[in-house]
Amino acid sequence: MRIMGLDIGDKRIGIAVSDELGLTSQGLETLERTTLEQDCGYLARLAREYQIGKFVVGLPRNMNGTYGPQSEKVKEFMARLTEVIPLETIYWDERLTTVAAQRTLIEGDISRKKRKKVVDKLAAVLILQSYLDSIRN
Repeated sequence: MRIMGLDIGDKRIGIAVSDELGLTSQGLETLERTTLEQDCGYLARLAREYQIGKFVVGLPRNMNGTYGPQSEKVKEFMARLTEVIPLETIYWDERLTTVAAQRTLIEGDISRKKRKKVVDKLAAVLILQSYLDSIRN
């Protein structure tokens, strides 16, 4: 069973998938958001294509651990997505994953324009890999 990692934002969704053994996370793509129906339909097709068994979704938290309005948006999106494709959803603390992704890309000397296109995908990779590491240990 493969697992899909998602970093859901207002404008883009970073997408990652695990290998079949659930050991590593690979970045798949960054989806530019359109409509809720189209976004959910596209993710459902990907989930079927990659034979996904569950979602691991970055849940934004404030630095003090509380949940803000963006967390509610993520949960609402996932409620809609799981109506289309009913899979288990694991919410994963995503604090600082985008910061870590940005730092990695900057250290790799990736231009600002190119970073914008891949930062969400890399954040999804980090979210999913963190989850995979936690269930192995």
